[in-house]
Amino acid sequence: MTVLLVALAASAATFIGGSFALRFRDKLHLILGFSAGAVAGVALFDLLPEAIGLGTKYHSASTVALFVAFGLFGYLILDRLILLHTHEEDGEAAVSASRGSFGALTLSAHSFLDGVAIGVGFQASATIGIIIAAAVLTHDFSDGINTVNLVLRNEGKPRRAFKWLLVDAAAPITGAASTLLFRIPDAAIGLILAIFVGTFLYLSASDLIPESHHRHPRALTTLMTLLGAALLYLVVHMAG
Repeated sequence: MTVLLVALAASAATFIGGSFALRFRDKLHLILGFSAGAVAGVALFDLLPEAIGLGTKYHSASTVALFVAFGLFGYLILDRLILLHTHEEDGEAAVSASRGSFGALTLSAHSFLDGVAIGVGFQASATIGIIIAAAVLTHDFSDGINTVNLVLRNEGKPRRAFKWLLVDAAAPITGAASTLLFRIPDAAIGLILAIFVGTFLYLSASDLIPESHHRHPRALTTLMTLLGAALLYLVVHMAG
């Protein structure tokens, strides 16, 4: 019961963050700037240390780095495949919608693994479960923002963004519940996190940062990007 309650709190944090992005979408370039820094911050300050800490117990540091590369370049290839397999008559909006949905799916998969991490942590001990839950809650608010922003940035309608927000918000609960049915091998968890590091860095650098600077004052959006990264560093540092 405790696991599901914590997962529900993570779900609420995700939903609140996404609702914030929908409410203030007229300031989307500033939110995108913040979101770009937050996505990179999650990858660098939260996921990467966890991937190194867990992964190097079973694998070399170079293997963990290789899986970061798999995530980054694998996402690049999938992104290009989406562009290549979209028919020309569908237009640019259809291409962008596919990219937005794929990005939202990736973030939702990360949220699902957040729930898995909570469940596995509580299986180990209540203390470990609480520590992991604190780390998850610190970035789930930005996860909701990032999911909505990726859909809106890629020609998605607010209703479409809201549907993906519901998927992302439900993901931690389903992830935590799934730990009652299966367990990810300890040796694989660090490598899975490393893949997400690569995908999140790609999302930030190739999608969110360029769009946040498009036809908008660059000084302010750059400041928002740095603020997003700095905020994630502070909350992860405090939670750790």
